[in-house]
Amino acid sequence: MTNAAVLSAPGAAAAAPRRKPRRVLPGFAPTLGFTLFYLSLLVLIPLSAVFFKAAGHGFDAFWAAATAPRVIASYKLSFGTALLAASINVVFGLVLAWSLVRYEFPGKKIVDALIDLPFALPTAVAGISLTALYAGNGWMGQLLAPLGIKVAFTPLGILVALIFIGLPFVVRTVQPVLEDMETELEEAAASLGAQRWQAFRMVVLPILLPSLLTGFALAFARAVGEYGSVIFIAGNIPMVSEITPLMIISKLEQFDYVGATAIATVMLLFSFVLLLAINGLQAWSSRRMGQEGRK
Repeated sequence: MTNAAVLSAPGAAAAAPRRKPRRVLPGFAPTLGFTLFYLSLLVLIPLSAVFFKAAGHGFDAFWAAATAPRVIASYKLSFGTALLAASINVVFGLVLAWSLVRYEFPGKKIVDALIDLPFALPTAVAGISLTALYAGNGWMGQLLAPLGIKVAFTPLGILVALIFIGLPFVVRTVQPVLEDMETELEEAAASLGAQRWQAFRMVVLPILLPSLLTGFALAFARAVGEYGSVIFIAGNIPMVSEITPLMIISKLEQFDYVGATAIATVMLLFSFVLLLAINGLQAWSSRRMGQEGRK
């Protein structure tokens, strides 16, 4: 039997060894090794140094520095305003992304470009601008003062600053999903008698939920550690408008490294637990969507 006959025989193609697809990057082992080395150098080693520094002075010193009344007040302010700002950004970020994707209006490209302004704008410039705008003699402050609303140098001013710097994270996370989502799904729901709110809640929202959670997590993470845009508008009044990053800077300026690392460790633990919970919820929603799609 000739070679041509052998190759043309049934099952010969299946029996022939399959050539592995060529990859641009090297194999799994060197790629994983470089990834772990790079991640350790930039993330794991610095974070581990914070934990070791905080633990090196004993638990009593750590606990006293991390649970001082002034520090506890800064925790409540930083994490509370970060959560509230991220929640507000989820709602209005979704509305803004929906408007940019589903509607055409004059100046749409300008609005789309302005969303990225908090990314490019130095945080100190953003803080100074917001302070000048919402101060008692500012453009917005003059309008709000007769109503008894004071924004600058209050926790409300911190909330405004955190909303400003966190909004692009939600918009840029949700916008690509909306662009890829087919409008036929909404039309099918409408043809079956669903109202607009029912179509949004039962059809659109489950598809957008993972991206909304991702945008929330990014906005929250940015807001917790924000310093430059908040420091000017906060007023920095102890027990009232003093954020946790400012407490860390103050401890470092006083050469109180134990207190600074203790506060930083608590912030890392709280942020890690919350982000882990958000990522778990996102993975659960993705699996649920996949199961519903197979049904």
